[in-house]
Amino acid sequence: MTALSPPRRHRSFIDLRPIGYVIGLLVACLGLTMLLPLAVDIAEGRGHWPAFAESAILTFAIGGLTALSCQNGNEEGLTLQQTFLLTTGVWATLPMFGALPFMLGDTNASFTDAFFEAMSGMTTTGSTVFSGLDTMPRGILLWRGILQWLGGIGIIVVAMVFLPELRVGGMQVFRSEAFETMGKILPRATTIAAQISVVYVALTVACALTYLFLGMDPFDASVHALTTISTGGFSTRDASFGAFAGPMEYAASVYMVLAALPFVRYVQLLNGNRRAIFTDSQVRAFIYTIGAFVGVTFLSLLHIFPNHWEQSLREALFNIISIMSGTGFASVDYMGWGPFVITIFFFVGLVGGCAGSTACSVKIFRYQILFAAIRTQIKRIHLPHGRFSPKFDGRPISQDVMGSVMSFFVFFVVSVGLLAVALALTGLDFTTSISGAATAIANIGPGLGDIIGPAGNFGPLNDTAKWLLAVGMLCGRLELMVVYAILTVQFWRA
Repeated sequence: MTALSPPRRHRSFIDLRPIGYVIGLLVACLGLTMLLPLAVDIAEGRGHWPAFAESAILTFAIGGLTALSCQNGNEEGLTLQQTFLLTTGVWATLPMFGALPFMLGDTNASFTDAFFEAMSGMTTTGSTVFSGLDTMPRGILLWRGILQWLGGIGIIVVAMVFLPELRVGGMQVFRSEAFETMGKILPRATTIAAQISVVYVALTVACALTYLFLGMDPFDASVHALTTISTGGFSTRDASFGAFAGPMEYAASVYMVLAALPFVRYVQLLNGNRRAIFTDSQVRAFIYTIGAFVGVTFLSLLHIFPNHWEQSLREALFNIISIMSGTGFASVDYMGWGPFVITIFFFVGLVGGCAGSTACSVKIFRYQILFAAIRTQIKRIHLPHGRFSPKFDGRPISQDVMGSVMSFFVFFVVSVGLLAVALALTGLDFTTSISGAATAIANIGPGLGDIIGPAGNFGPLNDTAKWLLAVGMLCGRLELMVVYAILTVQFWRA
């Protein structure tokens, strides 16, 4: 007789140890990066370094202990559920520890303000609650830049490795460029991150040297390079880039565009494919869209300032690129440019850059897919018996990609609407509510109006509004449906 093998037991729970292990390691690494602003504070000699020392010790200890306690669960590849939880958990956890220097340091920020600032930094949104940046300790200013720089490279890896496998928002169309990572996500993420990191660091160094050459001091050049390449937008000045008007606006515009292009194309370029960037339909559409919006804005400004064509061109170019890429720098208070230009700025922020870049918002490829579907539908109306298939970058678009993109648009519009209503219920006016919701979900930075416009900040908002906006930033940075999927009953039953 053959002995019967015992029945296999299926796990009815999600093993959180692999998630805790990765998050613990990342938190510990975040603690180590706090040593950089600590050193800057010591060099500045204003006595603010203990805040970073305490934050670094606490962050490294908690992260290290968490990783050690979960180490025995890091033996198998991540399941789909674990990957969803990991991507959300990282962006929800790191800002909590990134907020410590703001609470313990010279800003003496409340937990709400500190978390808002850290979340805005990690998601590269660029909305700030702080004023008096010109006199703030340099360690704090550098830490804001570091948060955005780390968030920028983090979202590239997420966009190229995790989101295509999670079939989120049409990102699966880039699965082939993510090197087929399913089943071995973490090892392949390491390989891809190493390749992208070389490009990311090189662009940051080049940007810093350019700013230095054009007249910024070494500290300002370094921080602004961190926040330019991450398309984050945190500045060391209350006037943002208005303090550096002139040639540096042109230089920043170039680097913001470079940061908004797909980083995988740079990797291919380094590996010998010289046409990698220029043959990407995303890149062409992005550049053409920038040109169109800059042209319209430039002509509008010429009508307002007829004798200042160079200044009009420079400010139109810089501010349109800054908003469209989601960087959020401002060189002027464009609220004074009239309702037509303000409307352009609102909608250009909902376009975004390319997938696989540090840019945010809807992303240009989704509009390409949307327009391809519309063109195909029009052809079917004219020729009912014809066979037409929408295409993206020369390839047919599958039904799952099409459905995912359409779902994203619906989720995006509904999310902005619901968040705007929630903000209005806290007592905010219509302009602040709708622009605040859009800037949070799209991770743009400044909003519109007298409070959160380019000349203001988010400090005067009530705490409830700040928490709502922080949640909006998290959802927007992770392409909405990653976070929403976790809130469903089906996710936990799977």
